[in-house]
Amino acid sequence: MEIQFKKADILKDHPQDSDLGFGTVFTDYMFNMDYTPEKGWHNPRIEPYGPMQMDPSTMVLHYGQAIFEGLKAYRTESGDIRLFRPKDNFHRFNLSANRLCMPALDEDFILEALLELLKIEKDWVPGAPGTSLYIRPAIIATDPYIGLRSSHTYRFFMILSPVGAYYPEGFDPVKIWVTTDYVRAVRGGVGQAKTAGNYAASLYATDLANKDGYTQVMWLDGVELKYVEEVGSMNIFFMIGDELISPALNGSILAGVTRDSVIRLARSWGINVVERRISIDEIYAAHDRGELKEVFGSGTAAVISPVGNIKYNGREILIGAGQVGPLAAKLFQELMDIQYCKADDPFGWTMPVK
Repeated sequence: MEIQFKKADILKDHPQDSDLGFGTVFTDYMFNMDYTPEKGWHNPRIEPYGPMQMDPSTMVLHYGQAIFEGLKAYRTESGDIRLFRPKDNFHRFNLSANRLCMPALDEDFILEALLELLKIEKDWVPGAPGTSLYIRPAIIATDPYIGLRSSHTYRFFMILSPVGAYYPEGFDPVKIWVTTDYVRAVRGGVGQAKTAGNYAASLYATDLANKDGYTQVMWLDGVELKYVEEVGSMNIFFMIGDELISPALNGSILAGVTRDSVIRLARSWGINVVERRISIDEIYAAHDRGELKEVFGSGTAAVISPVGNIKYNGREILIGAGQVGPLAAKLFQELMDIQYCKADDPFGWTMPVK
């Protein structure tokens, strides 16, 4: 398919890199493409960023049939632009689409479309350390219909946002609040998909955590309320003794691209990485024995997010004296160096935008 381009009449002013937050500023252009049963995916176009007109009965507004992804473009010291594992993000995107009864996308074509969009918007990629251009692909159901079924029509779009640090704390350890009253997802549901409803389900407990002075919620499994699954917008890791443990993917945990990068990097360094069920009681017991060395999250937005405090059933524990652990620091630096082409990329994770 040929990608059409519509030029904007007026271009926006670019923010200073030092003023960037997260997800509040958007670039001049976006990519759009539509789906109908008769035509399949069609009408790919890059056009000025702007509102979408929707009928009040549009199905996504009523039944939540929506998926998205998150990845970044990075400006290197030489001025080049790089993507980090985009094919893995688009492969996961199609897995989410399948779970939400949406038509699959040609992964090679949408990567081509992203590269074309980035070539147009290359000046929006910030260059200050720690900044990047966040990329948000999404699919929404667009049938104007009130009735519970999967939509027949869809819109795929990609928008871009120059960003600074995801957390206001920067790379300082965050405080985590464990809930036993609310769950994010259950096995057999849509927890392994990157779908809008998973995040809506997390808002209430996250608001309670924030009011108590905590940054994120640690979610336990939805059946026994015993085993750790995710933390807010991140996968989670625990360094206990000489093992780096991450909750096993079980159908209710998102298979994070950064999570996989952490596991592969750590194993390449000779670290014993274990993917298994781990209970919150085991974590507290390891802390009491002095064996809980580090806790950190991983995700596209924050990359690595050290955890300094965990509160569960009214008891708060301090991890690593509230300081960034050596493994979290090393992983963060190595991933950032690979993303910004300051280090070798032995896994072939980065892709140039030419």
